[in-house]
Amino acid sequence: MDVFYNRNGIGDVLVIPIKTGNRDDIKSDQFGDVTVIRDTESEEVLGYNLFKASTYLDLSDGKHQITESFLEKINDVFKSNGVDHSLDLDLSPKFVVGYVQSVEQHENADKLKCTQVDLGDEVTQIVCGAPNIAEGQHVVVAKVGAIMPSGMEIKATNLRGVDSFGMICSQKELGLPNAPEEKGIYVLDENRKAGEVFEF
Repeated sequence: MDVFYNRNGIGDVLVIPIKTGNRDDIKSDQFGDVTVIRDTESEEVLGYNLFKASTYLDLSDGKHQITESFLEKINDVFKSNGVDHSLDLDLSPKFVVGYVQSVEQHENADKLKCTQVDLGDEVTQIVCGAPNIAEGQHVVVAKVGAIMPSGMEIKATNLRGVDSFGMICSQKELGLPNAPEEKGIYVLDENRKAGEVFEF
C-alpha cells in the first residue's frame, strides 16, 4: 500500500488513502494533527491526513510504500495524537505476476472469459473481458484491495453470475508510459514467476 506526500503541492500533509468513497458522503474527525475520514453512513474509515507530517516522519516528496516499520511509526503518531484506533493493514503485495492456467467462455456473456490464475500462493478465479487473454500467459494481476493509478479500488465482485477476485491488467490501466490504445491485457515475458511482485 502506498501513501503520498507532496509538500510543494498540498503542504506538509501525509495522505493515507484506505478505501474509495463518495466525496458527498464523507465526514471527518480531528485528533490533534490527524484527520480521520469516514463514510457518513457506514462509519468505515476511508483514509487519514497527517498534518505537520515532517515533524513526525522523515519524508521526501512522492509516493511512499508502507512497510512494517513505517506502519509502526504511523501508529505511534496516531497514539500520540489521541486517535482511538490503530491502522491495521494487509501489507502483502497487491500487484503481482499471475500465470493463466485456464480460460473458459463465460456462460452468460459473449465478451467475458472465466480464468483460473496462479498467483504463487493460491489459484484464484478472475473474470476478464480482454480479447487477447489466453491460457499459458504471464500477466499482471491487481489483487483484491489494490488501488489502481486511477484511484479505483479492486474488490471481489460478481460479473453476470460468476465470482471474480481481482483484475488482470492492461498497460493503460497500470498507467504505464507509452501504453497501447488498443484493448488487451499486458502479457509479460515467459521467464516471470507467478506470485512475484510487479513493480511499476
